Order: sequence, then structure tokens, then C-alpha cells
Amino acid sequence: MMLDMDHMLMVLLVLLWSSGFRAEEVHDHAEDVRLVGGHSRCAGTLEVKLKEWRPVSSYDWTLKEAASVCRDLDCGSAVSIQWTVEPIDRSVWRIKSSCLQSGSTLKDCVEPWVSTSTFNLTCSDSVRLLNGTSLCSGRLEVKSDQSDQRWSSVCEADFDQQDAQVVCRELGCGAPSVLQGALYGEVEAPMWTKEFQCGGHESALLDCGSSGSTRNSCSPGKAVGLTCSEPVRLVAGHSRCAGTLEVKQGGWRPVDGFRWTLKDAAGVCRDLDCGSAVSAERAKESSIRHMWRIKSDCVQSGSALKDCANRGQTSQIQMDTELWLSLVSTGGRLNQME
Repeated sequence: MMLDMDHMLMVLLVLLWSSGFRAEEVHDHAEDVRLVGGHSRCAGTLEVKLKEWRPVSSYDWTLKEAASVCRDLDCGSAVSIQWTVEPIDRSVWRIKSSCLQSGSTLKDCVEPWVSTSTFNLTCSDSVRLLNGTSLCSGRLEVKSDQSDQRWSSVCEADFDQQDAQVVCRELGCGAPSVLQGALYGEVEAPMWTKEFQCGGHESALLDCGSSGSTRNSCSPGKAVGLTCSEPVRLVAGHSRCAGTLEVKQGGWRPVDGFRWTLKDAAGVCRDLDCGSAVSAERAKESSIRHMWRIKSDCVQSGSALKDCANRGQTSQIQMDTELWLSLVSTGGRLNQME
């Protein structure tokens, strides 16, 4: 019996040591990454420290790469990315998306570079969606603005459609389409103890009121799973199912669908609750406009359009083409997006 107790104690000590080591590792890593000049510590110009702090230039990043930075900083979901162009070259760290996609850390991927472009990122401060099929779906977690600063799941009974509208807006997504407990897995994490009471117009979930009473438990399978619609639309066409494809990430911009086919366009049809894709044509555009570049291989991997959007190396690009989709509508309903 004594040997068993000694063995259990040894195992417990090893587990505590290893968990502390991992936490210290994450903490140390976060100390070498920061966002500066934004409205909170979860927004601003991305900087990495390698002997010295330098901004990051990352011309080929999408929200998928940016999400790893949000996790490192213990922020919420990646909401938007943009590039700032300075009038003169400056010393930066260049970080290629392919390096991050291989599983390497930010510091392992840096290389000295000179550029006029720097990378800016906005993460949500206090809400995130985990284990979803895109950045606009997953199990909801909320971080308190109090001293404990821990992420908590939300019980389905304490969350309704108006609350969901606020979360989807805060994350830069479209209107909520599915709200269901345990849709994206159950969890043993702490539960949020109060009921949210949003009016639906608030810009952030923690701006909403809450109930005075507290909840001590939540039934299994009742952690909120939320799916927001993808922020996409077709404009200037003969119907809502035809026109120039635009994606919202920070703001609405047209899409340059690089090497798109009807197979790729079919995903847009599904997102808009339209019918089959009829054509995907590229229309000439002579003006200089902001746009999103979305590559076919990213769409074909199953990623959402918003998660694949990339603006290229400069803030303004001569856009010779924009993607024009002509789709057949089945008369389905389109969720209205703000």
C-alpha cells in the first residue's frame, strides 16, 4: 500500500512539473510576440522579438495563420488582417505562411528583411469559437474581464439568438445560422455562471447585461455550439444570386478568384443558399481598388472564403480582374448581413 501511495505521489509530481513547464513555455513564447498600437493588447501591428523587436511583414498570410498569433497571446478568434504601407523601407521580420503551416513557431520562421509593408491583426478580446469548421463556427468560450482571466464555456440555457447575433458580429461573421448545445464537442472547462441578456445591437458580448443569479452547474451536452453564416455576398447582378463576389473582413471588398473553377464557385452558391453555379467569369476593372485574393487550392481544401482571403503585398493593387459569378437561384433564404 505504501509503495502504491509513493508511486501515485511520484506520478502526481511529474504531472504537475510537466504542466508547469508547458505553461512556462507558452508564457515565454508569448513574451516574444505582441500587437502594438491597437485599441487593446489583442489588436495592432504584429511584432516579434529576436534580440530586438521588429514588425512583421507577411504578404501571403490569411486568417488561418493569424489565428495562431491570437492563440499565443491568449486572445480570442482572429477577426481581421490588413497591411500598412510606410513611405520608406524599414527593417522587419519576414514570415512566410508556408513555414507556419509546417508547424513551426513564429520565431522559428523569421528572417531579416526590408520592406515598406507591415502586418496588422485584430483578434477578439473576450470571445472565441473552438473546434469548428471555420473561424465562424465552433464551441463558444468567453473570457472574463475580471482578475481570474480564464476562458469558460457557456451553458445553452444562458444564451439565446440575440446573444448569438452579438457574438457573430464581434467575430466579423454573418448572422447566426445554427445555435445548438454540444454541436462542436463537450468540454470539462469552467462554465460561465450568469445568463447573458443582450439586446442584439451590442458590439461585444461583455457589453451585454447579465442576470443577477449565478449558475453552479450545466447539464452534459449543453455547452453552446454556434455557427455564424459566412460574410459573403454578390452585388450589382440581376438578382442576389449573381454579381461581383465580395467578402467581408474588416470591410467589404471584391474578390480576385485566382484560377477559380465552377467547382470553387459552387461553395459560394451553398453559402448564399442559391442553386448551381452557372459561370465564373473575370471582368475587367481599370481602377485601383482594395481587394481580396483567394486561391482555388485554399477553397478546395474546405476552408471558408473569409479564412482564405489575402490582400497581397501592398495595401492598394491594380486590379485587372475581379471575380464575377452568375448563379442559378433555388429561391432559398439569404441571411441578411450587416
